[in-house]
Amino acid sequence: MADVTAPAPSHARTWLAAARPKTLPAAIAPVLVGVALAVEQGAFHALAAACALLGAVLIQVGTNYANDAEDFVRGADTEARKGPLRATAAGLVTPGQMRAAAAVAFALAFVAGLYLIVRGGWPILALGLASIASGVAYTAGRWALAYTGLADLFVLVFFGPVAVGGTFYVQALDLPLWVPIAGLGPGFLATAILLANNVRDVEEDRAADKRTLVVRFGRPAGVRLYNACISGAVVVPASLALVARDHLGVLAASALAALVGRRLVRTLATSSDPTVLNPLLGKTAGLLFVYSVVLAAGWVWT
Repeated sequence: MADVTAPAPSHARTWLAAARPKTLPAAIAPVLVGVALAVEQGAFHALAAACALLGAVLIQVGTNYANDAEDFVRGADTEARKGPLRATAAGLVTPGQMRAAAAVAFALAFVAGLYLIVRGGWPILALGLASIASGVAYTAGRWALAYTGLADLFVLVFFGPVAVGGTFYVQALDLPLWVPIAGLGPGFLATAILLANNVRDVEEDRAADKRTLVVRFGRPAGVRLYNACISGAVVVPASLALVARDHLGVLAASALAALVGRRLVRTLATSSDPTVLNPLLGKTAGLLFVYSVVLAAGWVWT
C-alpha cells in the first residue's frame, strides 16, 4: 500500500497530473458551445464568457483532486489499478493535502463566478453552488455519486445542458429551450468518457464496492451505454438542423461523431487491454472537444 504520510511534492508536475488535463475538454467543450450559440444570437459577452470558462475548468480540477483523495481512502485506487498513476495512491500527496487542494480549486471557482452572480442573479448563484456541491459529492460522502451509479446522470446533465445553458445565459440573460437541447451533444460525449473509464476499471471498482452502472449491470451493458452516448451525440445536431434549417452546418458534427465514434465503440467492445483502453479515454475526450468545435462553428457560420 502507498505511504500516505509522504511529503508534498517539490514541483508542480504532480499537481498538474492530478488535475487530469486529459479530462479538461469535458469542462471546456460545453462552454465553447455556449459561447458560439451566444455569438450567433448577437449576445456574446467576453468577460462573462471568460469567467464561465475559468469557473468550469476550476470545478473540474477540484472534482479531480477530490476524486484522487476519496478513491484512495475508499480503496478504489490500489496497486492493481489499470489506469494512470494517482498522486494520493502513490504516496506523493496525502489525502488531507489533496482535499485541501480541491477546496482551493472550488473556492477559486466561486470567486471566478462572482461577476456572473452579479450579472445573472440568484439562478447563477444556485447553479454555481449546485455544481460545486456535485463536484464534492462525486466521490465524497455516504451517497457519493460515483459509488451509487448516479455519476453518469450527473455528467450528462452538468457537462451538457447545464454548462451550455449556463454559459449562454450569463451572456444573453435569456435561455431559449433549444440551447440546453444543444448541450445534450457535449453531455453525451462527456458521459462516454466516464463510461470508458468505468468499463476499463470494472473489476477494481467491483472489489472496492464502487457500484458504477458498469459494475451494476456488467461490462457489455457499459459498452452498450457508451455506444448509446455516441449515438446521442450523432442525433443532437441532426435534431437541431431539423428545427433550424438555416444551420445545416451542424450536421458535420453528426458525421464526425458517427465516423470516429464507430471506431471507438469497436475498440471498447473488443479489448480489455489497459494499454488500449487508457488511450481510449483520451481519444473520447478528443472527440468531445473537436465535436464541440465543429458543432459551434456549424451553428455560427451557416
